[in-house]
Amino acid sequence: MWYVTSQKNGVSALGLQRILGLGSYQTAWAWLQKLRRAMVRPGRDRLSGRVEVDETYWGGEEEGVLGRLPYAKALILVAAQQEEAGIGRIRMACVPDLTKASLHGFIRQTVEAGRTVVTAGLNAYGGLAGYVHQPMVIRRQAASASELLPRVHRVVSLLKRWLMGTHQGAVRSDHLAYYLDEFTFRFNRRTSASRGKLFYRLMQQAALVQPRPYKTLIHPKG
Repeated sequence: MWYVTSQKNGVSALGLQRILGLGSYQTAWAWLQKLRRAMVRPGRDRLSGRVEVDETYWGGEEEGVLGRLPYAKALILVAAQQEEAGIGRIRMACVPDLTKASLHGFIRQTVEAGRTVVTAGLNAYGGLAGYVHQPMVIRRQAASASELLPRVHRVVSLLKRWLMGTHQGAVRSDHLAYYLDEFTFRFNRRTSASRGKLFYRLMQQAALVQPRPYKTLIHPKG
């Protein structure tokens, strides 16, 4: 846990196997998967203030990557809290589709009621009850999505860079949600001056989560 939290950009299973001298790649992979499941604190606070929400995809063709990644496309929703001119806390989740049920459900789970939610102009975001909704409609010759929702698009860019850099893009869609949890854990603590605090927080949360047998790791939806 100390090694995992002390690495700013995280570590791959192969990297962990090498640094600890483990004989099995599966052991290193399983340890990391168990730790990722401890990186989400049950009952954590929802985002507040002004929050940008948008969707992105992982898999298939990716910008800057030759060819297609060898995994099915996964749909990701991202919420980024505004903190003056910068980015505050974030939340991420994999969702099955872009229906109103999926989009509104994600927002309710991640953003405090009554807050301002800024989204793209997708119709499914419409009718968002309990929030101040500000849809940003992209018209021809107008500002791009990255300019209208700069925080969430910056987070998406950093996420994909991390997945392609630290993990070489080798993240299957059925395990992606747990990598999103790790990225969120790291991003929300990026300004911490002490790696020890991250280590302590991960230890604390790891002691609270339920055991995760190996078969539940390799078949997370089974």
